[in-house]
Amino acid sequence: MKLEINTAGESHGKGITAFIEGFPSGVELDKDLIDRELRRRQGGFGRGGRMEIEQDRAEVLSGFYQGKSTGTPIVLWIANEDWENWKEAISPEEETEERRSVTLPRPGHADLAGSLKHGYEDFRPVLERTSARETAGRVAAGGLSRTLLREFGIRIVSRVTRIGSAVDSTEKDKVPLENWNELADDSPVRATAGNAEEEMMAEIENAKEEGDSLGGIFEVVALGVPPGIGSYSSAEGKLDSKIAGGFMSIPAIKSVEIGLGKEAGSKPGSGVHDEIFHDEGRGFRRSTNNAGGIEGGVSNGEPLRVRATMKPIPTLARPLHSVDLISGEEGKAAKERSDVCAVPPASIVGEAELANLVAGAFLDKFGGDTLNEVRESFENHRARIQNWFEEV
Repeated sequence: MKLEINTAGESHGKGITAFIEGFPSGVELDKDLIDRELRRRQGGFGRGGRMEIEQDRAEVLSGFYQGKSTGTPIVLWIANEDWENWKEAISPEEETEERRSVTLPRPGHADLAGSLKHGYEDFRPVLERTSARETAGRVAAGGLSRTLLREFGIRIVSRVTRIGSAVDSTEKDKVPLENWNELADDSPVRATAGNAEEEMMAEIENAKEEGDSLGGIFEVVALGVPPGIGSYSSAEGKLDSKIAGGFMSIPAIKSVEIGLGKEAGSKPGSGVHDEIFHDEGRGFRRSTNNAGGIEGGVSNGEPLRVRATMKPIPTLARPLHSVDLISGEEGKAAKERSDVCAVPPASIVGEAELANLVAGAFLDKFGGDTLNEVRESFENHRARIQNWFEEV
């Protein structure tokens, strides 16, 4: 069975649910890890008032027994504290007198497109589901995926490299990948360079004063991914295809790059492709990692390196021009409580997405009903790779 992860729930509804199928039995529950990831998602300079209300924690509703996964569907639940303030307005069970209708769609949001799709004259149902609040479920599932990947020495790290025009100009790879989270988690904007942190925060403050919003760029890396994950023979099995699709499904992400990304289009082949070496006891290695750990849709043993660009949040304190869905009159777009900049927490969501994607591809390769079966398959694969020249 393939690892499948889905979420349900609305921004101001009762809560967010993550539903996971295909997770092997025998994996120990680390609820502290899951809740820690949820807290990391709530942080970051530029957040709005919602994070002052919510105290995200996951509740395990099914799929574990006596602290270990059972191999059956897992359901994680994150309650919305703000539900108490909205339950009369957006009751899922009955029509109520109180409504908080919104009819002036925001440029850049799914408000209008979603309303045209479903025929809504009030785009509240669109707004509620397309909100980034949904990502709490992804992050909870990502915490679960991390517990599996940890069994095999795989770690996920991230950092923010740009907010608005402020760029982390740290020389590439000067900060070791292993130290990214240690440094980034100490920064309000998740930068790994002090000078960039100050500039990014100033950019956010300026945008707030102007009633505007800011986007940016973040990088996510998976360390310890073995070679051979993914597929070169089918489009849907390619690891880079999975990663691109997964990251593009994160709200507000507009581009995804792997390794050099678009920079590879401006260099000759000799400056792009990673030369191959072999070390006794370690196996094959590369002197560079321009491919971002993937060649032909398959992991090559180097770190998986993903870079994503997030657009500015569409909700502005000084709204843009719009047209009312009911009256057709021109006006200013609706305003909802929102962040000024959500790039720092988006990097945490990116970590979760990469954890979920790598865990899924890992189980495609080494899958079994139990953790021990997965481990046996993984160890056989690793031994074959390490003893490659002895076998051939």
